[in-house]
Amino acid sequence: MEDEGRQVEDGIALCLSGGGYRAMVFHVGALWRLNELGLLHRIARFSSVSGGSITAATLGLHWGELDFDAAGVARGFQAGLVTPIRSLASVTMDFGAIVGGLLWGGISARVQAVYRKHLFGDATLQDLPDSPRFVINATSLQSKVLWRFSKPYMADWRVGKVMKPRVPLAVAVGASSAFPPFLSPVRLKLRHEDFEPGSGADLQRPPFTTDVYLTDGGVYDNLGLETAWKRYGTVLVSDGGGDTPVDPVPARDWAKHTYRVLNVIDNQVGSLRKRQIVDGFQTGLRKGAYWSLRTDIQALGPAQPLPCEGRDCAELAATPTRLQAMAPRLQERLVNWGYAACDATIRSRGLAGNSPEARFPYPGGVA
Repeated sequence: MEDEGRQVEDGIALCLSGGGYRAMVFHVGALWRLNELGLLHRIARFSSVSGGSITAATLGLHWGELDFDAAGVARGFQAGLVTPIRSLASVTMDFGAIVGGLLWGGISARVQAVYRKHLFGDATLQDLPDSPRFVINATSLQSKVLWRFSKPYMADWRVGKVMKPRVPLAVAVGASSAFPPFLSPVRLKLRHEDFEPGSGADLQRPPFTTDVYLTDGGVYDNLGLETAWKRYGTVLVSDGGGDTPVDPVPARDWAKHTYRVLNVIDNQVGSLRKRQIVDGFQTGLRKGAYWSLRTDIQALGPAQPLPCEGRDCAELAATPTRLQAMAPRLQERLVNWGYAACDATIRSRGLAGNSPEARFPYPGGVA
């Protein structure tokens, strides 16, 4: 793979986590503040999973329309990202897809159809910009590693690389957000000869190259960290993932019990990735910043953080991990919280320079 064995570059990567619509909208707020700070146009790579991939792919598709001014601030940010994401956040995707899929089959196709209708149309990976690089991550159920979609190639380091793929954006995002068990798997039918000869480590053969089964990118890496951390010296991480609370009496029926087990696994995957980030920052291995739905911005110490009560932030963090329609005010609160968490963290890490004054995108803050 391209990133293996490379010397770390002096550039900025941004990781957008999974977490359904909650993460999708939270990331919009973070990107809003990064844009105001003039940092958005400096990002060399966007690496995303699941709900974060919805936001990232939308941003990538409209990158050429953002109209950056001399200070590097996108004048077309709201039209190119905020409006389409908030429009999708008003539509329930998962329930109809699951019920329809159970009755007539094709759950993943139904999810992809919603993405096409509301965000991507017939756009493919080739409609993403050459720069910055957008990497949409899914997990291979066959090889047990990341399958990454991007404009130059899509690849699984064990299976190999397909150059200049014309996979629809709706399919790539559908694979990245195929949360198990209901929305998973997404199946790709490919040709063995599409793969670059010798580009796979040990699995470049059918059926790995012809019948690909993918699930949510968060199963392997719920922060989208791997493809950014290996390559860039500065890594920003926006974490809109949920928290798995303790449960004194876990359910024993197979459906609820399976759901609980999946959440515990996801919680552990996230904990390991967060530990990697914290250790990397503390040891000087990487520069950057990490913010999440549970960031205590009052404890970070930047001058005049935006007013965010802990109970309001905790309520937002408890928003279910669903692709379920959100009330307009909940969307605004999540955008505001992503904005405030990003602002406080970036300034506390000394990455903002002479930053313009922070103001909530929507009146009312996070309350």
